[in-house]
Amino acid sequence: MSEARSSEKATEDPPRKRYRRDELSHSESEDEYVPYVPVKERRKEQLSKLGRLTQLKEQEQRGKSSSENEHDEEDEDGQVWGRKSNISLLDQHTELKKLAEAKKESAMERQLKEEEKILESVAEKKALMGVAELAKGIQYEDPIKTSWTPPKYILAMPEEKHEEMRRQLRILVEGEDVPPPTRSFREMKLHHAILSGLERKGIIKPSPIQVQGIPTVLAGRDIIGIAFTGSGKTLVFILPLIMFCLEQETKLPFIKDEGPYGLIICPSRELAKQTFDIIRYYCECLTASGAPEIRSCLAIGGVPVSESLEVIHRGVHIMVATPGRLMDMLDKKMVKLDVCRYLCMDEADRMIDMGFEEDVRTIFSFFCGQRQTLLFSATMPKKIQNFARSALVKPVTINVGRAGAASMNVIQEVEYVKQEAKIVYLLECLQKTPPPVLIFAEKKQDVDAIHEYLLLKGVEAVAIHGGKDQEERSRSVEAFRNGQKDLLVATDVASKGLDFPNVQHVINYDMPDDVENYVHRIGRTGRSGKTGIATTFINKANDESVLLDLKHLLIEAKQKVPPFLAELQSENEKYLDLGDGRGCSYCGGLGHRITDCPKLEAIQNKQASNIGRRDYLASNAADY
Repeated sequence: MSEARSSEKATEDPPRKRYRRDELSHSESEDEYVPYVPVKERRKEQLSKLGRLTQLKEQEQRGKSSSENEHDEEDEDGQVWGRKSNISLLDQHTELKKLAEAKKESAMERQLKEEEKILESVAEKKALMGVAELAKGIQYEDPIKTSWTPPKYILAMPEEKHEEMRRQLRILVEGEDVPPPTRSFREMKLHHAILSGLERKGIIKPSPIQVQGIPTVLAGRDIIGIAFTGSGKTLVFILPLIMFCLEQETKLPFIKDEGPYGLIICPSRELAKQTFDIIRYYCECLTASGAPEIRSCLAIGGVPVSESLEVIHRGVHIMVATPGRLMDMLDKKMVKLDVCRYLCMDEADRMIDMGFEEDVRTIFSFFCGQRQTLLFSATMPKKIQNFARSALVKPVTINVGRAGAASMNVIQEVEYVKQEAKIVYLLECLQKTPPPVLIFAEKKQDVDAIHEYLLLKGVEAVAIHGGKDQEERSRSVEAFRNGQKDLLVATDVASKGLDFPNVQHVINYDMPDDVENYVHRIGRTGRSGKTGIATTFINKANDESVLLDLKHLLIEAKQKVPPFLAELQSENEKYLDLGDGRGCSYCGGLGHRITDCPKLEAIQNKQASNIGRRDYLASNAADY
C-alpha cells in the first residue's frame, strides 16, 4: 500500500518554484505605465553624465545670456547638444581653449592658496626680539641716526638717475627712503688709510652690493643683504663698522672693560676667523696711518677664552663670534652688550637652519638699547626674510641676483659616477685645472678616506671637518690659503662664506641633501669676477627632489643639463613658476613647490619624533 502511494507521488509533476522577481516583473508589466522619454532629453541626460553640463554652468557664470544657452541645447534635428550651430569649428576650438585655460588658472589659484596656508602654519610666530622688549612692548619706529651723509652732488641728483644706476648694476631695493647708490669708495667718505688698504688688496671699484650696501649701512639703516657668493658682502658690513668705531674712539675713547660697540655673529669658526682677519687688516691700516687704535677680538669654540678676555679688559670695539661661544660668555658675564649698537649676522639663514635660532633670540635679550641690525646671505628664502623683518626697523632689502641663485662665473658640470667608482674618478677630475682645488663631501668618514687616498697617491692635501680640533682645522685652512697645500678636502664647514684666492675648481664628491649647500659650495670658486669650474658627482643614491632642484638651477644659470638630469620630470612641474617668485618659498629650491618641500618634511618629521632640542643642537654642533 505504502509502495503504491510512493509510486503515485513519483509519477506526479514536481511543484514549480516561484521567485519574487518573477512576480514583480509580471505585476509591473501589467499594472505600471512607463512614459516615453524624448531622444533630446535622453541625450541631454547622457551628456550631463559626461560632464558637458558643467561646462555650460561655467559659461552661464561668465555672463552668458539665457538665449545663448537655449541655442547651446540640441535642436530637434539632431545637432550635438552643447555646440553652437552658428559658430565655426575654429571659434568653438578657441572658446574651449579659453575654458581650459580658465580651469588651469583656478587650479593654480588653489595651489597658491594651499601654499599660503602651509607657509602660515610653519611661519615663526615669535618675533626675533629680546625678551624684555617683547614684555614691555618696546618697538623702535625710526632707524639709528648717524653723522654720515652722501656727497651733496649725489643728493642733488634726481631719483631717476639713482634708479637708472641700480638698473645698470641689476640692484633691486625695497624699503622707505633708500639712500642713493655711490659708485666709488672715495665718495663714500671712507678714511684715507682704508682706501689705501683697499688698493693694496687690488680692490679699486666697489661691487654692485657694495655700491648700494655701504652707503645704506653708513646711513644707519637696518638691511637684509642678498647677493651671490664672492660678490664682496663682507666689506659691506666691515668698513662702515670700522668707521663707526673710529668715530666713537675719536670723540670718547673706550675705557677698560667697555664694549663691544659692534658684534658680528657667524655660523662657523672658519668664517668667524676669516672675518676677524679682514677686520684686523683694516684696523692695522688705520693704526699705521696715525689714527686711534681700533681693538677687535675673536670668540669661537676651540680657542682659549683668555685670548678674547685680554682684549675685552682693555676695551673692545668689535667682536666676532660664533653663537655657542658668545652665549657662554654672556651667561658667565665675561662680556656685556650694554654699549653695543651694531649687530651683523653673516650667513643668517644658515645660522637659523642649523638650530641656532633660540640662541640668537637669547642674544638679542642682552642688548640694552636700539641697535642697527644687518642680515647677509647668498641664500635667503622668503620664510627667513619674513622672520628676520621682525627684528629690523624700517629695513632696506638689497638684492643682487635671485636669492639662492648660483654665481654666473662658475661653469657647472654634473657627471653620473657610480658610488664605487667615485674615489678613482676623482684623480681624473683633478686633471681639469691646476691647483688649488677644493673637494667637498657630506660625511666625515668620506673626507678622511679621500684625504688618505690622495696622500697615498702623492697629492699634497689637507682635510677639515667637525671631528678635528680647532688648532688642526686652522692650520689646514691657512696652509691651503697660503698655497703650501694643493688640495683641501672638507665637509660643509668650509662651504659658507670662506674666501680662498685663486681656487679654480670645486669638486662635489657627493651632491648635498640641500641645494642651498650646493650653491654655497660652488661659490668657493668664480669669486671677484674670475671664472671657475664646479664638478658634481651624482648617481641613483641621490634624492630625486634634490636632483630636480639642481636641474632647474642649471637651466637658470644657462648651463649644460646632462641627459640623465633632463629626463627627470616633476609631477607639479607646471606649478614651479606661478609669478610669485620661482620654486619653493620655504627653502628656495627651484625644482619643487612648498607642498613637496623635502626640507620642510624632514623638519616636521624631526619635530614629530621625540628628539629633544639639545640632541638636535649637539648633532649640529659636532660639525661647527
